[in-house]
Amino acid sequence: MIKENLLEIKKSIPENVTLVAVSKTKPIEDLQEAYAAGQRIFGENKIQEMVDKYDALPKDIQWHMIGHLQSNKVKYMAHFVDLIHGVDKFSTLKEINKQAKKHDKVINCLLQVKIAKEDTKFGFSFDEIDEILASEELVGLKNIKVAGFMGMATFTDNKQQLEEEFSSLKTFFDLKKTQVDLDNCELKTLSMGMSGDYTLAIENGSNMVRVGSSIFGQRNYNA
Repeated sequence: MIKENLLEIKKSIPENVTLVAVSKTKPIEDLQEAYAAGQRIFGENKIQEMVDKYDALPKDIQWHMIGHLQSNKVKYMAHFVDLIHGVDKFSTLKEINKQAKKHDKVINCLLQVKIAKEDTKFGFSFDEIDEILASEELVGLKNIKVAGFMGMATFTDNKQQLEEEFSSLKTFFDLKKTQVDLDNCELKTLSMGMSGDYTLAIENGSNMVRVGSSIFGQRNYNA
């Protein structure tokens, strides 16, 4: 079913939208099936699991770290991670830069913006993003690239609320694209939307969606 699910989703999203297959907790065989169906971008939320899968799978896969990131774990994935979605502290950005420098590479990062009304979500406020993008300290981080923003909407069935949250980040993203002119910032990616709300996120400007259960089926966290 994975191949069928994947092709169905790809048919339903515009060409300019990047699909990240969220493969956390799923076995290698499931990722191999998705890979055989043409998927090359996978998202994981635990670094050790991502490292194990990186070691076992083809090297043309792009690995995205989509979970909440602890700074002390960055070193384990710095040599291969393609994009880090959830940077929610400036200290984490500095650690990513430090580890990327050791491998003589530049790591793409998305700043996580708190758009949800829930207290459980991580992320910067719009004001905090403004401060970061205007800071001298950011200019000195030569081994990271701020590639855009990531936002997680409230877990709700209220369509109007979801649209307001998504569109608020899209408006902010568009504004920052016109204002920010830094060598290590290239605001191209707006990562919003998961299995339950990705179509709405796309309608409201997302160009990267993180879809897991709609591709791989429900997760068994006790496995």
